[in-house]
Amino acid sequence: MRCALHQLRLPLACLSLVLAGCTVVGPDYQRPPVQVPTTFRQSLGDAPATLTAGDLQWWRQFGDPTLDALIAEALAGNKTVQIAAANVQAAVAVVMQARAGLYPQVGYQAGAARQRLSERGATPFSPSIPNPQTAYQAGLGASWEIDLWGRIGRLSESARAELMANEAARRGVVLSLVSAVANAYIQLLVLDEQLAIARRSLATYAEAVRLFELQFKYGQISQVTVEQARSQYEAAAIAIPQIEREAALTEQTLSLLLGRNPGPIARGKSLQALTLPVIPGGLPSSLLEQRPDIAQAEQQLIAANARIGAARAQYYPSISLTAALGLASGQLSNLFNGAARTWSFGGGLVGPIFNGGLIDGQVAQTEALQQAALLNYESVIQSAFADVDNALVSRQKYVEQVQAEKRRIDALSQTVRLATLRYNGGVTDYLAVLNAQQQLFPAELTYAQDLGQSYVSVVNLYKALGGGWVDAAAYDCATPGSRQIAGKGPASGC
Repeated sequence: MRCALHQLRLPLACLSLVLAGCTVVGPDYQRPPVQVPTTFRQSLGDAPATLTAGDLQWWRQFGDPTLDALIAEALAGNKTVQIAAANVQAAVAVVMQARAGLYPQVGYQAGAARQRLSERGATPFSPSIPNPQTAYQAGLGASWEIDLWGRIGRLSESARAELMANEAARRGVVLSLVSAVANAYIQLLVLDEQLAIARRSLATYAEAVRLFELQFKYGQISQVTVEQARSQYEAAAIAIPQIEREAALTEQTLSLLLGRNPGPIARGKSLQALTLPVIPGGLPSSLLEQRPDIAQAEQQLIAANARIGAARAQYYPSISLTAALGLASGQLSNLFNGAARTWSFGGGLVGPIFNGGLIDGQVAQTEALQQAALLNYESVIQSAFADVDNALVSRQKYVEQVQAEKRRIDALSQTVRLATLRYNGGVTDYLAVLNAQQQLFPAELTYAQDLGQSYVSVVNLYKALGGGWVDAAAYDCATPGSRQIAGKGPASGC
């Protein structure tokens, strides 16, 4: 026994030296430096400096409970959100598969067989050997690949990063969904406002046509004036079905976002009654932590970086250990006797010598894909800052445009009033009234549209900023499995 231990001492010492000298190959991830602008072209800052986009469920600032309810319904029922959650669950399963290689694989087997051997074969058959023969066996087997160079660890790291990328993608879906529902709802309110303007103008023009037809009947005005009034009436009449068609199409779009069959959508407040949300404070660098698409791009970069190590590890030998323990007997009654016991154990080492550049190509591929992921990460960051600047510019300019259009409508309304007084006083003909009204009607429609756009620009700004509210909304409407990933208890729901 002592001699056997002495013979094993040298191999064990060599194995200890190998294990001590092993290291995880491949580059460790470090966040690449990015140039972050110190300020945005347009300032953030209606809200206090302590209030950031992450602190707000911004859609509630519109002050419309109907909008709040629609967003909650969309988060609970939207099919795209559910697909994204299923993708996260699939990524969780991939992580489980990748991690499994770090642990020994243990299995069992059992079998029974009966066979008859040929007694006329090339080898003489001994009469003492029973024929046919029966065999029973049962056993356990185990195998384990020692992850000396970190190949399995890198694959596990890559799988986990892909999981986090899928989770960021799900957060991005929630971000886009809430913004899309808010924008579609605002567009519905815009169309409602335009429809009210068109119907109000149509009623006014209808009354003018009726009066002018009476005046023409008694010879007080010419037929030209009647036809001018009727033309104005028909212009308003044409606008109504166009607006109604757009409203129906918008309702269909919103229904799909809610996860329901197409149908009518309830309204709450009017467009004019909505409250314009405040603009949060914050620094450009906070975008790196708030935007789901930036988080997704970084996790994809981490995964690509880890795959380089997994590919490079193939240059080095892999060591595996195997073991088996079982029972075998020709009679079932003797299967569990001590004499029926069998066992074996062993180890193996496999390494490459020549493979025609296979591993070189795999390493080159992973390095190129890592470079592409890095460029994508930088591109996403640049796009994020552009999105915020664009949203800030749009918001500021729409506010200025709406204010100017409101002053223009006030002036046109005054023009219509004065022209009507002059016409009634016989100072001018009806053409002056008609021209003033023809300018007022489209101006009111444009004002309603741009007022809606000023609200939409704020929605787009919050979408561009991202924020912690995305995490809360995504978690509340996540599947139970993905909530367990986050390590949290049951959510209250949407």
